[in-house]
Amino acid sequence: MTTQQYLEQLNKRYKTGISREHTYRKDLEDLLVSLVKDIDVTNEPANVTDCGNPDYVITKKDIPIGYIEAKDIGKDLNSKNYKEQFSRYRKALDNLIITDYLRFQFFKEGELVTQIEIASIENGEIKPITKNFQQFENLIKDFCTYIGQTIRSPKKLAEMMAGKARLLQNTLENALNKDIEDEQNSGLRSQYETFKNILIHDLTPKGFADIYAQTLAYGMFAARYHDEVLDTFSRQEAAEKIPKTNPFLRMLFDYVAGTNIDDRIKHTVDNLADVFRAVDLRKILSKFGRSTKTQDPIVHFYEDFLSEYDSKLRKAKGVWYTPQPVVSFIVRAVDEVLKSEFGLSQGLADTTKTKIQIDSQTTDKRSKSGYKQIEKEVHKVQVLDPATGTGTFLAEAIKFIYNNNFKAMQGAWSGYVEEHLIPRLNGFELLMASYAMAHLKLDMLLTDTGYKPKSTQSQRFHIYLTNSLEEHHPDTGTLFANWLSNEANEANQIKKDTPVMVVMGNPPYSGESANKGQWIMDLMEDYKKEPTGGKLQERNPKWINDDYVKFMRYGQYYIEKNGSGVLAFINPHGFLDNPTFRGMRYSLLKTYDKIYTIDLHGNSKKKETCSDGSKDENVFDIMQGVSINILIKTGAKKNNELAEVYHYDLYGKRNDKYEFLAQNSLKNIQWSKIENIAPQYYFVQKDWDLKKQYDKGFNIQNLFPVNSVGIVTARDKFTIHDTKQEVENTIKEFLKINDEQARSKFKLGKDVRDWKVSYARADLEANYQKEGVFAEVAYRPFDSKWTFYTGKSKGFHCYPRNETMKHMLRGENVGVIFSRTVTGAYDWSDIQVTKNIVEFGIMATRVGNGAPIAPLYLYPDNDSLDSSRVPNLDMSIVNEIEKSLGLEFVAERSYPTENNCHTREGGYLSDTSNKVRDSRLHGNDGDNNSPSDMKGWQSQTDGVVLKNFAPIDILDYIYAVLHSPSYREKYKEFLKIDFPRVPYPTIDTFWQLVELGSQLRQIHLLESPLVTDFITSYPIDGDNIVDKPTYKDGKVYINKEQYFDNVPEVAWNFYIGGYQPAQKWLKDRKGRELGFEDILHYQKIIVALTETDRLMWEIDKMDVCGMDTTIES
Repeated sequence: MTTQQYLEQLNKRYKTGISREHTYRKDLEDLLVSLVKDIDVTNEPANVTDCGNPDYVITKKDIPIGYIEAKDIGKDLNSKNYKEQFSRYRKALDNLIITDYLRFQFFKEGELVTQIEIASIENGEIKPITKNFQQFENLIKDFCTYIGQTIRSPKKLAEMMAGKARLLQNTLENALNKDIEDEQNSGLRSQYETFKNILIHDLTPKGFADIYAQTLAYGMFAARYHDEVLDTFSRQEAAEKIPKTNPFLRMLFDYVAGTNIDDRIKHTVDNLADVFRAVDLRKILSKFGRSTKTQDPIVHFYEDFLSEYDSKLRKAKGVWYTPQPVVSFIVRAVDEVLKSEFGLSQGLADTTKTKIQIDSQTTDKRSKSGYKQIEKEVHKVQVLDPATGTGTFLAEAIKFIYNNNFKAMQGAWSGYVEEHLIPRLNGFELLMASYAMAHLKLDMLLTDTGYKPKSTQSQRFHIYLTNSLEEHHPDTGTLFANWLSNEANEANQIKKDTPVMVVMGNPPYSGESANKGQWIMDLMEDYKKEPTGGKLQERNPKWINDDYVKFMRYGQYYIEKNGSGVLAFINPHGFLDNPTFRGMRYSLLKTYDKIYTIDLHGNSKKKETCSDGSKDENVFDIMQGVSINILIKTGAKKNNELAEVYHYDLYGKRNDKYEFLAQNSLKNIQWSKIENIAPQYYFVQKDWDLKKQYDKGFNIQNLFPVNSVGIVTARDKFTIHDTKQEVENTIKEFLKINDEQARSKFKLGKDVRDWKVSYARADLEANYQKEGVFAEVAYRPFDSKWTFYTGKSKGFHCYPRNETMKHMLRGENVGVIFSRTVTGAYDWSDIQVTKNIVEFGIMATRVGNGAPIAPLYLYPDNDSLDSSRVPNLDMSIVNEIEKSLGLEFVAERSYPTENNCHTREGGYLSDTSNKVRDSRLHGNDGDNNSPSDMKGWQSQTDGVVLKNFAPIDILDYIYAVLHSPSYREKYKEFLKIDFPRVPYPTIDTFWQLVELGSQLRQIHLLESPLVTDFITSYPIDGDNIVDKPTYKDGKVYINKEQYFDNVPEVAWNFYIGGYQPAQKWLKDRKGRELGFEDILHYQKIIVALTETDRLMWEIDKMDVCGMDTTIES
């Protein structure tokens, strides 16, 4: 398009009389790309500046080089209406055009340098001014060659950096994998092997590509920050500008991006340099700091980068920014402890030195280490942040020391930094980007405080690229001396020799920890022991392996090694009272003298609230609640003594918590002293009188020796279906095609350690139509599905739990499902029954841990000569129940033939049940089912029931007790942390509770006649497709037209095992058509939930087993 053609196109639109500013946008865009090659013009860009969004951004190689703001043709560009907007753009944008499509004003760095008019309006038409065409085109070309700092948005820079780094990472990973596959001895492969051997021993090609890409990105970042000549920048220049305080990054960058750069990434690296050439980094960071109201803009920028670069990497590494009030409190607390507990009057600023023995490089066969020992003088208060991140805690320590000791001693500051500060501050970091940022942050901070190096050979910061959780290399000090091993050597010296007195920081939180090295896992064994000795009796102690727990053990190791010190972390608060962590708590109690914990709560997984019911917020943008933990070892405590524990609960809004931390210190918080009580050794306050009463009952898991969590399929959509026929069709189709075809057809995804397509095929080929069986599976409450069950681990199912599930398949049985903790905004409701095998997610109450199922009876193996089943009960507990009741236990129930009983697994359908049914149908309140009427039921049994009791009676009794609202409320704190304990029964209420439990059991199995007496209707015809289930005025709408009517609100909101079945069942069928049986089944669910609520309150009328469970008002 020529300028003439552009004006002709404008004129056509203008003459219509209805065109507006936006009408001409595309015409100007077309003209610009015609006049200047190799540019991109974006109309209405988003988030490219921090001063608003001009109408156009001109980019070259994705880098903004200029901006254009356009108004409607004929508008006065000098109008007061535009003054504020234009002034804002001129101040923020160095290269700017303001135009009405005919007149163009050119601004450079806020100043009007020229303006030109290429047409005028005469008699309602646009008239070209052709003499100005050539000058206009030259001005546009000049505008598009501008070299300046045109990237003004921190978010835009983070996006561009991340984009280039992602491209580098992908290119490098593919190149390295190819070199390894082809067995090429390339420079890239050699670098990878060297890194793996010396620095990070479990490094993968992807991890190496990450380091490489982040080195290049943040090496340039650090270099550009120190670049005072803004108009030029290149990778060669970057190598010279990286600060000498970070020699490792400086040498590594030069090695990977210098003259020997791999040709496969050269172009991308040069493009990255172009991005930084367009940035005034100091200016952009200072603005970012003001906009985010923080003194630490680097952290926020880094978070933006990591979110764009690889949000999964951030989660995997547990990278979360620590709020400044939290960091400040911890640093101040450490200073306070050093002064009050260790008598160091200068606290963190202490300059005291001590002498230690270290290995020299001279061998000595007589010494334990094999090297001659020499004496070395080091500072006493050595500080280590083992998960340094971007250096937030170390930076805060520097600020604290400066502000409290050197503001009036500026002349002594530089000498103190070099002689007594840098030598004491140590940090380990595993991510290259945050490692580089930490160095840059400390460099910036010390410069801001007025620190001036005494020589050009700046002392390096003691922040090292290393995995904290790896032990020091056994040959520290003797590795071959090159720049790569120097980093490992110096990190190893810290690990091996430095007498660390303070360990502080915010360790990563990652339940699925990737840190499984032998050294740290050996240390973790101390946390996996019972306080009384022996292996921790936990079926699934996986949460002990969370990274934050490993870092606490790691810090404990250093404090124990030093003989004294303080550990100060913020980390998840689960270890404070989770029973799985009792071994950890006991270990901490033995090591430390005093333990202070501030539980900051904010656990949205548990929907924590304040005592008045108001919202409780997390100090982080995460779901896991956290606590600040200060653990002190002075060395004065005797070996057989346990630490004193002090606890404080802090609920409320985030800003209120920040304010509390800012205004308080360890000495003025109103601590609660926690009594050390075995075997749990909780670090939080408990009602121990109530706990003693609760502990008199028997643990339900102990009662049923054989129990396990539900089956883990690893591929639910493939292995579990609504009907037996669907399972059969899936298996037949799967066996017809090869693995990769199956992976695609059934969307099976990548293989994982314990489930692979090949494993599933081998299992089915061996057992389909042979040993395996089609089986119903309890998938969710009131939602049974079908699967094919072989019982073979790492097969069709990942973990089939055959040791338990086989008993649910070999004969008539009933299983009870229960959970040990709750997670959510509901009271404990974690009890169910089933006659089928169970899927892992049958309850939603504990993230990562399924709920155990315990079969009532155990069946012999198929090849056993004995075909009789036996109760799955701990007979020592049963014997105590016999004593409590004065009755004899029998393994099988012998039923009387009276009308008040039926012969299905001990379920009693007495006259009382019929009275209940009649009262419900006639709208009565159910008082006919009172305890006094139950005595009438007893008298009709001819004494049979009163003489003995069977396993089903125990189950029904338990089922009733655990449905008591008063029981759940009274013991709710204990139900959160352990499997339920049930009071031993008394004869006064046992049979009444058995009857009510039996009714509940039959209702939940949908076997009771009550569930087919619907209380709801389904009155509207339609397509029956579930859209978005909603509840309004007693109606459950499955779509806009169709609904179930007369649904009690209590049924709609009722919880079982963390789910709301009336809602969950429909939501799981979104987009599907409900069949006839589905419509009936849903109405059965509503009856079951309504009846459950009624029966629960009937149970509550009783004194449960002679124990007072009344809820105090």
